[in-house]
Amino acid sequence: MEFRLLDKINSPADIKSLNVRQLETLCEEIREYMIECCASNPGHLGASLGSVEIAVALHYVFNTPEDKIVWDVGHQAYAHKIITGRRELFKLNRKKDGLSGFPKMSESPYDSFGAGHASTSVSAALGLATAARLQGKDTKVVAVLGDGAFSGGLAYEGINNAGASGTDILVILNDNQIAIDENVGAMHNYLLKMSTSKTYNSMKNKIWGFLGNGWLRRSLQKAVISTKNYFFKHSTIFSGMGFRYFGIIDGNNIKDLVNTINRIKNLNGPKLLHVRTVKGKGYKPAEENQSIWHAPGKFDIETGERIRTEGAPLKYQNIFGRTIVKLAEKDSRIVGITPAMLSGGQLSDMMKAFPERTFDVGIAEEHAVTFSAGLAANGMIPFCNIYSSFLQRGFDQIIHDVALQDLKVIFTIDRAGLVGEDGATHQGAFDLAYLRIIPNLTEMAPIDEIEMQDMIYSATLDEYTGPISIRYPRGNCQGLELPEEFSKIEKGKAVRLTQGSEIAVLSIGTIGNQVKKALEMLGDDSSRVSHYNMRFLRPLDTTAVEQAASSHKVIITVEDGSVVGGLYSAVCETLADKNTMCSVIGLGIPDRFIEQGTVAQQLSECGIDAEGICKAIRYFF
Repeated sequence: MEFRLLDKINSPADIKSLNVRQLETLCEEIREYMIECCASNPGHLGASLGSVEIAVALHYVFNTPEDKIVWDVGHQAYAHKIITGRRELFKLNRKKDGLSGFPKMSESPYDSFGAGHASTSVSAALGLATAARLQGKDTKVVAVLGDGAFSGGLAYEGINNAGASGTDILVILNDNQIAIDENVGAMHNYLLKMSTSKTYNSMKNKIWGFLGNGWLRRSLQKAVISTKNYFFKHSTIFSGMGFRYFGIIDGNNIKDLVNTINRIKNLNGPKLLHVRTVKGKGYKPAEENQSIWHAPGKFDIETGERIRTEGAPLKYQNIFGRTIVKLAEKDSRIVGITPAMLSGGQLSDMMKAFPERTFDVGIAEEHAVTFSAGLAANGMIPFCNIYSSFLQRGFDQIIHDVALQDLKVIFTIDRAGLVGEDGATHQGAFDLAYLRIIPNLTEMAPIDEIEMQDMIYSATLDEYTGPISIRYPRGNCQGLELPEEFSKIEKGKAVRLTQGSEIAVLSIGTIGNQVKKALEMLGDDSSRVSHYNMRFLRPLDTTAVEQAASSHKVIITVEDGSVVGGLYSAVCETLADKNTMCSVIGLGIPDRFIEQGTVAQQLSECGIDAEGICKAIRYFF
């Protein structure tokens, strides 16, 4: 598809000569291009459709990349990437060796700060602005905070610090989901125009300077603030934190957006512009079902029909959703908690069945963990359902609020291991390692869906005490038929799946299925290999480890987590303590960050697909 304006935009400099009508056309073309690309190459579409005008307006008004734009999360930054010299590369968005799905400093000078986790933009922007001031640079810095990120505590911490410091920073609050209040009509628009006027602000500063700091100034300021808060109902919290508040304006109206940003950009100190956008703007299916079209997968542009694979097995998320509902039907103590991943983690099943016992706390991982601890402290059995990458944000709370008090919080860790196209920011690479060091915590990982539901069930039993983690990957199960009844899994007990004499392969979690495929590839040589499904990393089945070491010449550990600190480390520590002589080889995610690509490509890169495991085994024959 050819675009009259967009095809000529190779950098933000190319948009600065456009008039308002041309900017409107450009925004329409960016949306068309974004929809065309994402239909066949899926991405985070909805939020980026809604924030096209924000990206265009900021690059139109500011002198980027000398001026800095910090995008929160990056779900809203696709237009930003397209107009900053990456239009053609956007066709390879989220693909191996292509563009990252998120802002990335090493990718472009226009990406002022990388972000995959929410609520970081204000803190990062404050750091950039402070550094510019200390270096004597006249740099403008903008943080675009949106797509639910304002529910995260870090956003408030950044705003609190920025307001107190008086640093020159502009925060764009992109309100694209739940409206707080309606605009108040003509008076609202008039007051907004007046408050952003250069003449008005110059006169205001002169008047306050003339009045000094006496009682008259304080009295007049109280009256002004009371009047302003009547018309600008959202300004109170921001004013109280040291920000000058402007808004609400239509964030999908490029003319108003450009005019407003131009009026306020040179005002000194912390400023917040509240804009309202439509998530999925410009594509009817995305506007009508914003949750699904946040990241819809492949779809037909004409019909809006999402393209799905027929007959695909259940996903591990489905197993979790079904199992927790079954358990909750029999035990009223069971509750579910998620930090804004209700449908992604399939806790939506629990919400439908038991809405009073299901809690979506927003993008607030630290709160989710401590809230779960409070529930456990008063007799409930909380399942804190959270992505591996996001659980990293609650590390202190896991130690201090859960483990230190030996509270039974069950962490069901979704998206563990390699996650594919979301790339380095979202890889579930570290949970095995960072949870293993925490006292009182039971850490397990199922090899398949049957073992997964049995682990979830077993975790609720009285013999399982203290904090518990159960990790599982994104994606399809093995396609096994699930038994109606659950079975108890003995705590800390591994299972030997095959018996060999030369090499022992110790795996944990669903990566064990790649080991099974590798043994099939070995043919008759597979009889020389023992395969242990370890199931538990903590407590580790040291008896199984010692048995493997004493009866085989080599142990190969396989994990879809960091090879540093995980199963490999645990096995080596165990054998060192026992002074056992046995070679141990560790296969897992290497000591570096793994970029975007398909899961299959990432497994191959790390050497933990069936071919890589088979090659490692054959090396020792």
